[in-house]
Amino acid sequence: MKKILLTLITATVVIFSGCASKSPTPESKTGLEGTKVNTYLVGEYVDVATAKSKLEAAGFEVVAKYASIKKGTTIVFTNADIKAEATKSGRAFAAVLRLFVDEKEKMISFSNPVYFGKAFMQDEYNHTVFNGALEKINGAFPGLKASPDELEFDDLAGYHFMVSMPYYEDLDELGKPGVNTAELVEKAKSFKKGKAVVFELKLSETSTILGYDLGKRTKKFVKKIGRANAAILPWIVSIEDGKARALNAKYYIALSYPLLDMNGFMGIMTVPGAITKDLEKAFK
Repeated sequence: MKKILLTLITATVVIFSGCASKSPTPESKTGLEGTKVNTYLVGEYVDVATAKSKLEAAGFEVVAKYASIKKGTTIVFTNADIKAEATKSGRAFAAVLRLFVDEKEKMISFSNPVYFGKAFMQDEYNHTVFNGALEKINGAFPGLKASPDELEFDDLAGYHFMVSMPYYEDLDELGKPGVNTAELVEKAKSFKKGKAVVFELKLSETSTILGYDLGKRTKKFVKKIGRANAAILPWIVSIEDGKARALNAKYYIALSYPLLDMNGFMGIMTVPGAITKDLEKAFK
């Protein structure tokens, strides 16, 4: 059984480059086998405009800026290589990276491309692509340090919090399958006159992801269990081959908050169901 790591250890794994695979194939060794990988990269504060400029100068496409928590903004970004990986069937959730700019605590926090890339791409993970994105981030924002959040690299592909908890593949099916992807996208965009859709990113003719704004009450869970990881928002909806799906909230919250213990989960026990209900409303 895959166990969540609850010990606070200052990790330096993956922060610095040098472990990139020479081969672009998913089967290549990464050099991270048997090691812990940090969930986030934390750095000194820069404002949203400066962060956006630095990302674009590093070759990234900024997809959206989103007020994920009071006095905090999530910047959603990507690049061509990452989007290409995400066009593979069932891998759309890997299409974007995230940066949380915390105006209250005066810090920034990147979601580690290697950590989330491995979790979402599973056995199709391409270390050259995701570690390449990490190197670009480190180059544009020197001095980033590992967050205490971490998991074993070998556990990421098959991660689940504990027995009976969901895995990556246990996706939430949102509403009945549509005729095609385009119709489902338009259905979501028509809900609340489009105000719930933070962004739309087309990956292929049959695959699009939407950034979704959860209900005001639902998204307060971030404040309760840790604003430092507010980059978890906005939630992603994958619309692929006429099906609208989202990561199971129990899985995604546990993956994004690996230091959260069972007591912490009990404190937000109604949140996963509320998230699913929020998302389903757009596809009724």
